[in-house]
Amino acid sequence: MTTIHLVYPHGPQISCPDAIGRKLGERLEKYSAVVYHDWDEPRAIKPAPGDILIGHAHPAPWTCFRRSLAHPGWQRVLMLEPYAHGDNFQVAFLDTIIDKCDLFLAITGNYWFDSIEKSIFSHWRPKVAQLDLAVDRKDFPPLRTTFNPAGQRRFVYIGLAGKSANTRYKNTEYLTEIARAMPEIQIGWLGRGRRNQTIDGLFPLGFQDFSTESGQKTVASYDFMITVGKADANPTTILESMAWGLIPVCTPQSGYSGHPGIVNIPLGDVRQAMTTLRGLQEMPEITLRHMQTMNWQALNAHFNWDRFAQQVIDAIESDICPTLDSASLRRRLLIRWSALISPNSPWRPPNLTRSLARQLLRSARQIA
Repeated sequence: MTTIHLVYPHGPQISCPDAIGRKLGERLEKYSAVVYHDWDEPRAIKPAPGDILIGHAHPAPWTCFRRSLAHPGWQRVLMLEPYAHGDNFQVAFLDTIIDKCDLFLAITGNYWFDSIEKSIFSHWRPKVAQLDLAVDRKDFPPLRTTFNPAGQRRFVYIGLAGKSANTRYKNTEYLTEIARAMPEIQIGWLGRGRRNQTIDGLFPLGFQDFSTESGQKTVASYDFMITVGKADANPTTILESMAWGLIPVCTPQSGYSGHPGIVNIPLGDVRQAMTTLRGLQEMPEITLRHMQTMNWQALNAHFNWDRFAQQVIDAIESDICPTLDSASLRRRLLIRWSALISPNSPWRPPNLTRSLARQLLRSARQIA
């Protein structure tokens, strides 16, 4: 019997990335036997005949998905993880991995997928298939059915502070610029900062558990969710906000572009962003409710886990394994250099120390 080895976070949290591994795994279990693996565990999987490997590659080469690639005998190998080329550091390390996979199932918005050919990773394009993220509407019920009066509407950012190496793609400095230019509009912040980081100009609301009544009440007091990423692949906070009934406002570089119920503001243009936000403050409520309805319809029809899983199953059943386009030596060297100096590079001393410490702790727990 074929076994699918799924290398992805898969904990009980309703948020991503754990929701991705868990929701996908639940659906794959109806298709075949599934064995779950953590993406950072330092072990290799040896396949039995007909086994399939699906997973998230880790920047460190001694981790599960990457070590398992070295073993022959896999029926299919599918890499599944976020992709955005707005920051080469995020994905450059994949250049040594992608050719060993049959397909790269890229969790990414239409903005990034449609512009791969314009990026340094354009030679990957034949192997890349786009997967939009999904949300389970039972986990994120409608909380907002009406909107505050014109001129009194409220915006909220949901996520981490963006000053650390791992979260700077959220680009919260730009959000600060917008907030300071529009003191008449309060922008709340639901989330936490690392090492007591703050987001200047935003009203801190702290971390909230959205499954609780108090967390949902806080969300329900806002009309719009705003995020201004510069290299954000496909943030689920946008889909979660749509499910709650908030109208998302985002830069196209947050992955979502051209969706009628999602309002885009330009990256790096405070004046134009201000114009758009002020327009939303005065927009007729009937128009906002129409956008809200379109968003709920989009969640039902497209941004759902059944569709997401079916795309993965289609890739499993396919025999397609395209070759990469040619790339110049100069481009390859630039990509390798980007991977080496990336803040996430495992060869940077702090990262290497943390990784080795995690391995020792995991080994100690297995022995115990």
